[in-house]
Amino acid sequence: MRRLTLWIVSTIAAVVLLFSYRTSLGAPAPTAVPSAAAPGIVPPSPAPPGAARPSGPARTTVNGTVARTRWGPVQVQVVLAGSRIIDVRTLRHPTGNDRDDEINGYALPRLRAEVLRAQNAHIDAVSGATVTSGGYVESLQAALDAAHVG
Repeated sequence: MRRLTLWIVSTIAAVVLLFSYRTSLGAPAPTAVPSAAAPGIVPPSPAPPGAARPSGPARTTVNGTVARTRWGPVQVQVVLAGSRIIDVRTLRHPTGNDRDDEINGYALPRLRAEVLRAQNAHIDAVSGATVTSGGYVESLQAALDAAHVG
């Protein structure tokens, strides 16, 4: 009888301890985040003396706003030739653990390719990176709005 009582009490204590244990939600600890690039049109850098000017429409570089997402900030920079998007660079993206790096290593090149194909911010989200995709589109649209492009 004594063994049975001891076994029941220890089992209940183990179950209570098990259910009271709090696990991490995977959010990284707050760290110092480098300052974001200022949103809006980036002034062109001066050309070296004697350098030839490129022909065609003038290139404009525009930074999008920083989109605050659940997993971290996202900011893009768009390079335009007239109203045509010729490049999209990711200035900031969620990072801090191997999973973030894996997801963004997969998603960001696909998002860039979609933007260059679509020539606007109306692109599909990348499966598995929905939050980052949303932040990417938000920052991209802000950059296009600042440049007064569709």
